[in-house]
Amino acid sequence: MTTAAPPVIVRYEPRGAARQLFKTRDSEVVMAGPAGTGKSLAALFRVHLAALNNPNIRCLIVRKTAVSLTSTTLVTFDKKVAADALARGIVTWFGGSAREAAGYRYSNGSVIVVGGMDKPEKIMSAEYDLVFADEATELTVDDWEAIATRLRNGILSWQQQIAACNPGPPSHWLKQRCDTGEALMLTSRHRDNPAYMNADGAPTDKGRDYFSKLDKLTGVRKARLRDGIWAAAEGQIYDGWDDTIHLADPRPIPDSWTRWWTVDFGFTNPFVLQCWAEDGDGRLWLYREIYYTQRLVEDHARHILRLVRRCADCCDSKADDHDCHACKECKLEWAEPRPRALICDHDAEDRATLERHLGLSTQAAHKSVSDGIQAVKSRLKVAGDGKPRLLVMRNALVERDPALEEASKPIGTVDEITGYVWAVKPGNAGGLKEEPLKKDDHAMDAMRYMVAAKDLGGRPRVRWM
Repeated sequence: MTTAAPPVIVRYEPRGAARQLFKTRDSEVVMAGPAGTGKSLAALFRVHLAALNNPNIRCLIVRKTAVSLTSTTLVTFDKKVAADALARGIVTWFGGSAREAAGYRYSNGSVIVVGGMDKPEKIMSAEYDLVFADEATELTVDDWEAIATRLRNGILSWQQQIAACNPGPPSHWLKQRCDTGEALMLTSRHRDNPAYMNADGAPTDKGRDYFSKLDKLTGVRKARLRDGIWAAAEGQIYDGWDDTIHLADPRPIPDSWTRWWTVDFGFTNPFVLQCWAEDGDGRLWLYREIYYTQRLVEDHARHILRLVRRCADCCDSKADDHDCHACKECKLEWAEPRPRALICDHDAEDRATLERHLGLSTQAAHKSVSDGIQAVKSRLKVAGDGKPRLLVMRNALVERDPALEEASKPIGTVDEITGYVWAVKPGNAGGLKEEPLKKDDHAMDAMRYMVAAKDLGGRPRVRWM
């Protein structure tokens, strides 16, 4: 006689907007609110419980890029949502194959497929009952509407796509979609998250620490991440920036495109490396970015070389821990064209350290701020071919700095640019002058160095060391 397996243990207390999410049957639902309100957690539980209780349904968890999904959303799913089911084999992970996308398989026949819209081939070839898009402000309206066409599996009596996001600018297509009634907006608040607030409204110890970090934010980031407001930055410098125009899906960079690197030094503040490629039309593409704190320049240099070099004549070591970059028998070669120029902040000591460890010479950046900003603004304008002359690839960021994420600080160019604002100061003649606010501007400096070198500077002097 076989004994039935004990029921899956699920401990979750939905409150507020999270509780509403479990009740609504609207076809499009947007969970929006400040950072740390449990939006993603609620949506993940919604999908998980639906898969547990409805045999043979098909669900999808998606983000703009597969890499960001794996490093964030799926970690939460594994550790906080499906941990018990995974431990007991009721849910198993399938890593994907040539024919089938990766995902979670349930013992009752249900499946949760996972993937990114940067690699849509497999996830968009199937049909679903329930879809959850995390950090949905990263998606384009075309992404969202394409996903909607796959909601036709028909096993659930209701088909639904859920978005979770922090607020963006009020002009964002998700906000507009909710304002026109095409989607239902559920506003999530910190009181909805039991980890941060008790039922009586008092913050927990963990919540008190978290809120103290959010309270240190300023400007548009505080409005969005602390207060949950769909806000535009007052005095935004690059007001021509538009995610739907200036963010580009990942693509191969031809070797024929000229490469440029820019660096803004930092340790307590982020060290920034931006790798740019110039296409045949003179358009600049940011295709790689390092934005990280608490690392020495020499350690950054070693990391950079690992990204751009490969073993040309491996020593054939079979050791699992063999490191070609540290092996004297391995011959390393560049896997991409070397930069035409390495343009740096003026710090002489850091420049010398970087030169020594990279084996490349550097040139000092054009430091005049006002004309550099104007040059960047000019490149952000859409040209006659319908494209701007500066774009950022969605997968450019090499790694996310956990210390910056924990502090709800910007983690790269895309995070900085919408909060880069003017600081109005008294002028010499009693009037007012405008200068950028010197806060969270490290990637903005590096981007300005690039555009100024290309559009305002002279011919770069390059020397290999």
